[in-house]
Amino acid sequence: MNTTFITRRDLPRQIIAVLLGGLLLFFAITITWTLGYQLIYAGRIFPGVSVAGVDLSGLSPNDAALKLNQTLSYPINGKILFRDADKLWVASPAEMGMVFDPSASSLAAYDFGRSGGLFGALAGQVTARGLGSDVAPVIIFDQRVAYTYLQNISTQTDRPVVEANLRVEGTNVTAEPGQLGRSLNLDATLIYLAAQLQSFRDGEVALVIQETAPKLLDVSSQAEAARQILSQPLVLTIPNFREGDPGPWVYDIPVVANMLAVNIADNNGKAEMKVGLERVALRDTLTELKNFVDRLPANARFVFNDATGQLEPISASAIGRSMDVEASILAINDALLRGEHTVALSVGEQQPSVADTATGAELGVVQLVGEQTTYFYGSSEARIQNIVAAAERYHGLLVAPGETFSMGSVLGDVSLENGFAEALIIYGGRTIKGVGGGVCQVSTTLFRTVFFAGYPVAERYSHAYRVSYYEMDASGSVDTDFAGMDATVYFPLVDFKFVNDTSSWLLMETYVNVAARTITWKLYSTSDGRSVTWETTGPSNVVPPPEPLFEENPELKRNEIKQIDYAAQGADVNVTRTVWINGQVYFTDHFQTHYQPWQAICEYGPETEDPEKKAKKNGQCLSPNT
Repeated sequence: MNTTFITRRDLPRQIIAVLLGGLLLFFAITITWTLGYQLIYAGRIFPGVSVAGVDLSGLSPNDAALKLNQTLSYPINGKILFRDADKLWVASPAEMGMVFDPSASSLAAYDFGRSGGLFGALAGQVTARGLGSDVAPVIIFDQRVAYTYLQNISTQTDRPVVEANLRVEGTNVTAEPGQLGRSLNLDATLIYLAAQLQSFRDGEVALVIQETAPKLLDVSSQAEAARQILSQPLVLTIPNFREGDPGPWVYDIPVVANMLAVNIADNNGKAEMKVGLERVALRDTLTELKNFVDRLPANARFVFNDATGQLEPISASAIGRSMDVEASILAINDALLRGEHTVALSVGEQQPSVADTATGAELGVVQLVGEQTTYFYGSSEARIQNIVAAAERYHGLLVAPGETFSMGSVLGDVSLENGFAEALIIYGGRTIKGVGGGVCQVSTTLFRTVFFAGYPVAERYSHAYRVSYYEMDASGSVDTDFAGMDATVYFPLVDFKFVNDTSSWLLMETYVNVAARTITWKLYSTSDGRSVTWETTGPSNVVPPPEPLFEENPELKRNEIKQIDYAAQGADVNVTRTVWINGQVYFTDHFQTHYQPWQAICEYGPETEDPEKKAKKNGQCLSPNT
């Protein structure tokens, strides 16, 4: 008897051999089953395989295609439902661009259990045999057709974003609410549609609607604010109103409505509607008001009482004002939103330098330091009116220490509205009638007062030709020493300026004696000991006037002669002034004047015979050689 012993060393080899043998047996059985099964059903669909629920077991692909074609009517009779709220749309799969392919579907069924490799084929065969397998039908989906259908739906579902708005018609305010925007997402909806068609079942396909919210959905509160703004007239006032101040200004509701504006602003990334008066229109309105509101601070005006040596106020000081237009715009809109309709403008105030209570000792106005008088015998009533009107502007006026005084800036607008009349003026090389003729009598008087008081002259212009008014003495005779001592003002082109170069204020007083035909200018301050000496060359380089000019004037009658300009000799005058203080020369200045020779001009009526002879007979426009 032979006994075989298995050693511990041979045991692992035997286990591996058994496993390999088992594995080879498994593969052999699997291959045998798979190939054998396929041989049994060669050319036929495996049992348990269906397409869209139609059993195709044991059928050839051709027979299966015929059965599918006869059985499946889903593309024609199927129903696809689309819904948007209470709106419904129903279409067949064919209307969606779906076409069923029975041949390709039967081939797909035939291929089931024959593909996927050895194990894939085996798994398919077993699954179909045991549980049954439904193969997805093969369809052709023309998305262009579906896209067109969905586009037609979108015309009924889509709506634009509408921003809330305020409509102002006259004084009526209407709030128009905003609207959510809706848009059908065609591409996303197509994805859901394709899945439903592939199921070969009736069903509902969700419409993918995207909503877009407006920046402003509700503006009812802003509408109420607008109605509140238009509920009453707008009244603008000056703060700290005093008697004599301009205003108030009342703007009726229709005027306010025309300025009402609605703006959308960004508030930390969120749109916000603001209601108020439109800034440009309001700025234009306030800019016009600024002309009435603004004023420079005005010092009190005084006269010096020679008997008491004290100042006596004749005109109160005035606080200066300056409107801040931009700040006023904000104040008005803020007040209107608070329901306030009477709004104070944003106005800054400037205090005057000299109040009514100032004394001569405080200002250094304690004595007379200069006085001059000029004469205007033979002046017309209009010329006298202009002298009085201009002189009044300077009576009681103060000039600050170190100030350069501009006569023109105080004179202001020379117009009929401001009390001036038409009289003869020099303009464009002619003596013509114009508003303000005679004002230069006032400027000439100031020039001489300043000249002899010893104050520096910063700007001075002479007349184009010698004017007898400015060379008259008290007797009415012409004193040639006064030639070159005139000053003209035609502001802003021509001005007269002087400097108060002392440490004291300077008070000016003007007195016009119409009956005596005189104007006197006085200066009060504190004397620093200055005195004046002066020299004049008198008229030199004298040039006779041109021959008279005769011109026809159709407005005159036949043989009527009218002299409109008068001859004057041309000349040069040089004046030298020396100002002394306590025996020492303080400064010396020179005033050079050139006067043009001036031509006499006479006008005559049409058909006048020998107008020169008639003028000579009347003593008009005489030749300088006569």
